[in-house]
Amino acid sequence: MSGVCREVITLQLGHYSNFVGTHWWNLQDASLSYDPESPAGEIQSDVVFREGQTLCGHVTYTPRLIAMDLKSLRTLRQEGGLYDAGRDASTLTEGNLTMHKESPPEKNSFLEDLDKLDDTVNSRLTQVQKSYRLEGSVKVWSDFLRIHLHPRTISVIHQYNHDEAHRLEAFGQGESLLQGALLEELEDKLHFFVEECDYLQGFQVVCDLADGFAGLGSKVTELLQDSYGGRGILTWGVAPASHPHSQTPLRDRYHLLNCTLGLVHMAAHSSLFCPLTLRGGLGWRPPSPPEFPHLSYDPSLWYHSSSVLALALDGLTAPYRLRNNSTPMWQVADSLAVSGRKQVVAAYGAVPFPMMHGGSLPDALSACTDALPWKPLSACPEAGDGRCYGQWATLKGLEGQNLISCLSPGLKPPTPLHGLHSGEDVLSSYISSFFPSAPALQLVATPSKLTPPFPQIFSRSLGPQGFLQPAPPVSSVPVLTSLQLGPALDPWLSELHRAAGAFDIRRAAPSFLSQGPELAEYQEALEELRLLARRYRDDSGGVLCSSSEE
Repeated sequence: MSGVCREVITLQLGHYSNFVGTHWWNLQDASLSYDPESPAGEIQSDVVFREGQTLCGHVTYTPRLIAMDLKSLRTLRQEGGLYDAGRDASTLTEGNLTMHKESPPEKNSFLEDLDKLDDTVNSRLTQVQKSYRLEGSVKVWSDFLRIHLHPRTISVIHQYNHDEAHRLEAFGQGESLLQGALLEELEDKLHFFVEECDYLQGFQVVCDLADGFAGLGSKVTELLQDSYGGRGILTWGVAPASHPHSQTPLRDRYHLLNCTLGLVHMAAHSSLFCPLTLRGGLGWRPPSPPEFPHLSYDPSLWYHSSSVLALALDGLTAPYRLRNNSTPMWQVADSLAVSGRKQVVAAYGAVPFPMMHGGSLPDALSACTDALPWKPLSACPEAGDGRCYGQWATLKGLEGQNLISCLSPGLKPPTPLHGLHSGEDVLSSYISSFFPSAPALQLVATPSKLTPPFPQIFSRSLGPQGFLQPAPPVSSVPVLTSLQLGPALDPWLSELHRAAGAFDIRRAAPSFLSQGPELAEYQEALEELRLLARRYRDDSGGVLCSSSEE
């Protein structure tokens, strides 16, 4: 993994964010080659990985990552042992440090197999290739983490944990955390990772949106904006389809308020903000989660839902991780901005992209003429009239497949798509048939490679490479994703504004304000959300509201 690249530092803030992030890092590790003699891959792994060396001289690759979570992380595997033989792994985990005896957390079959293998740092992970059914044993994200983490990666927030009585559940609680020792720790970790970068392009932030981490994420993105101005900050606000704790009206209000404040504040401090969730909506009583034709997943299981979002995120982040023809993250953000202003965007994904093995891209897209194959990944339905101010589409994973039609000379193309001469033209023409404006797009041959313990959520109609044929298990999948900026965001944001303003917060959720923010700050955020929704309103033939109209 040598050569010049534009590095990215990742921050994962919150328990569900770390679920999504763990799956995402496992996907990156599956595509990582540890053989220096192997040809360079299409994805430049050292954009997000850093190279190191153990005391025994073994080369290691660990994520350029800062992950923050609460106590009760159970067991993490020997992160500190990579670089410091005298460092006890318990300094990074929540082990049993009291004087009385207590049984260590029980490990699932996957973690037990990792422990049994020869600890040769990287090569041992390639040996774990059998299938696992971990649905009943995954309690926290470290239960399915394949890779080693750097000693500076984990930050544990000791004031809270995941039990019913000590959860981080309010925006103000999260805001107040980033001070004192935790702020110093974060700044120290940031300086460490930033200083070893040669061409830092920016930060990708994955942050819980529905709990108190929304407040912490607002402060973290503000810190990044103030300290590293000019770098890209792409923020993905994630929310699970369901919560493990019993829901009450008060807790539902907390989730709604956290989403509202988190969206407003993180959008203001980011180059681009995109919610990612399989909930049908962010407001009251959302519709059912989206159904993907070739997935059989349980939205209530974080282990499942986070894997779907991670596959989508693998495609959404691919443009700024390519070895050649890479698009820096600030350029991705600028392409989706109007009048140079920061935006909220919506994500959509076909997970997996429905293509027959041995078929062609024109064949696959021609089978989807009535509706686009992707589903909402931001709880934001697309506009029915096809209006869109900006779009970035990525099709990842058609390696070895036909991107154009292979017609015999003299034969008339069955559709206009079959007469085009490049995969880019085929995809652009197809998407433009639904949206008048041509999208920015990227075709990436490399698929999303799956390794155990990725959950077995694919239908039996998918073959080993994720194409349509009955031959599981699946080892890789093609994914089509889209980021969109358009008038569909107006009703979506307006509904969030109406739901958050539909009750008197002083009576319905007084404890929320008692922990911050002040009532005036909350009302100001509601007004900012209202204006943000108006920014996407199309009252005059496709022109966004100007600042004077707001």
